[in-house]
Amino acid sequence: MTISSARVGLFAVGLALAVFIQDPRPTTQDSRPTTQDSRPQWFKGNLHTHTLNSDGDSTPDDVVRWYREHDYNFVTLTDHNYLTSVDGLNALHGADEKFLVMKGEELTDRFENKPVHVNGFAPNGFVKPTGGSSVLDMAQRMIDALRGAGAVPSVNHPNYGWAISADELLQIQRTKLFEVFNGHPLVNNMGGGGVPGLEEVWDRMLSSGKLLYGIAVDDAHTFKRPEDKTVPRPGQGWVFVRSPRLESRALVEALERGDFYSSTGVELLSVTATAASLTIAIKTEAQSKYRVQFIGRQGAILGEAVTSPATYKFRGDESYVRAKVIESNGKLAWVQPIPIGADAPK
Repeated sequence: MTISSARVGLFAVGLALAVFIQDPRPTTQDSRPTTQDSRPQWFKGNLHTHTLNSDGDSTPDDVVRWYREHDYNFVTLTDHNYLTSVDGLNALHGADEKFLVMKGEELTDRFENKPVHVNGFAPNGFVKPTGGSSVLDMAQRMIDALRGAGAVPSVNHPNYGWAISADELLQIQRTKLFEVFNGHPLVNNMGGGGVPGLEEVWDRMLSSGKLLYGIAVDDAHTFKRPEDKTVPRPGQGWVFVRSPRLESRALVEALERGDFYSSTGVELLSVTATAASLTIAIKTEAQSKYRVQFIGRQGAILGEAVTSPATYKFRGDESYVRAKVIESNGKLAWVQPIPIGADAPK
């Protein structure tokens, strides 16, 4: 499978565009670069999963083995308020530029009846829960503590327990990552009862000027019953990160600059952005059909296509453009927003 991409950030004042482009390089999933190769590649990974060290049902070895045997390139162990060691796991399962176990921790606390959870990717050490005087204060303290430990933070499942509102998420600082999809069956991804779903929340954030990137995750706890849809199981959501190497710091830096897409089953051949357009090419399956939506301010559908590749030509006044690929059996992929114009989210 050949994959190429160029990531472009567009910021305009009047008619001027400042453009950042990463050079594309064709590659295949079965042909990984050597450790000396620093050119960007796509790596499939899960950013949220649990072991027996918190509330999972399986050992770290069994959890890592599942992802290794299901063609992931990396997995992040994010036990609740526990930093699971990954050195021995990488010695057993790791392989240069093929598979990596990344350190992580899910800081977990509760304000009144609301669960506040924030993941930290690649921390230098264990981070204790921080407390707080409100949901917003607690979440911000968690993020600041994780940053202090060298981790990249992500706000987890905002609608779980209806804990973090859109207004609170808008005020959170020092993170650009949140879970637009979480595979746990009780996290209310779609919203309800007057509370917006997470994609609507995403567009509210972007339209308000806050740049957020949406990740898809498993939040897997149950590995002994992987076919039971009533439990939080593996294989539900993941990211493809474009990174020069399969190494923790390189991966989290790519996440922070939005150089990835998220998926529940759709795989892309390429994501190409220029100063003029955004083009998405899909790795199609014979039994499926696909629809590509190009989405802008307040969630407006700027254009749709049923062909691959699909292209949207920028007008210059969109503020941002992101893309969503919808497969006929319900699988999805989300391409990260490209800021455009003087009122682009930052």
